[in-house]
Parts: sequence; structure tokens; C-alpha cells
Amino acid sequence: QVQLVESAGGLVQAGGSLRLSCAASGLTFSSYTMGWFRQAPEKGREFVAAVSWNGDNTAYTDSVEGRFTISRDNVKNTVYLQMNSLKPEDTGVYFCAAKLNGGFLVRTIKNGRLYAYWGQGTQVTVSS
Repeated sequence: QVQLVESAGGLVQAGGSLRLSCAASGLTFSSYTMGWFRQAPEKGREFVAAVSWNGDNTAYTDSVEGRFTISRDNVKNTVYLQMNSLKPEDTGVYFCAAKLNGGFLVRTIKNGRLYAYWGQGTQVTVSS
């Protein structure tokens, strides 16, 4: 049984930092591209970041480029999202997701429908 378990999010002031982690089990972790998505209140789910199976390639949505860093540890079967210079518009439920490797094309890694497994989500709230 595949499980993706995100760490607790939290409440942080604008300009602050937060690090999310997502521990995976029940799958061959290195066979999967890992992504982070988020959903703000009354909005659809959006892509945030993705990392290739070996960590060599990363991609970000424009609004977080330069502020967020995605990384992974294939020994610990864990993916991380370091979020710096947080803004109120970063508020939302953050989900990690696993996509079976099939190349690291931007148009595919941003498509949530191509991710087979999802975590339960964790709330991040940034106050102004």
C-alpha cells in the first residue's frame, strides 16, 4: 500500500520560512518524479514544484521561483519543500504527489492528473 505522508504545515508571518517534508512508503521511490501542489481556498489545485527521480532536475511555478526549493533524499524516501520569503498568497493546502518516471517534461510534470499517488495535504497559512 502506497502512502505519502506530509509533515505538519503551520502558521507563519509573511517573510518567514517553512520546510515541508513528505515521507513515501510502499513504492520504489527512485522510480518516481515527486511534485508539490497546493490549493488555496475557493481555487483549484495548482502545481508548485517537481523534482526528477535523481534530484538533478527541478521545476517551479513562476510565483515561487527563487523562493522555494524542492529536494529529495532517495535513502530516506522523502521529498522536501523549503519555502522562504513566504507571502500571504502562498496560503493553502499543500500536497505531495508521485508520478511514475516518464521523462521530466514541463508540460507533463505540471499536470496533476498524471500523478498516481497523493498525500493527504497539510495546511500552510501565511499571515500579513
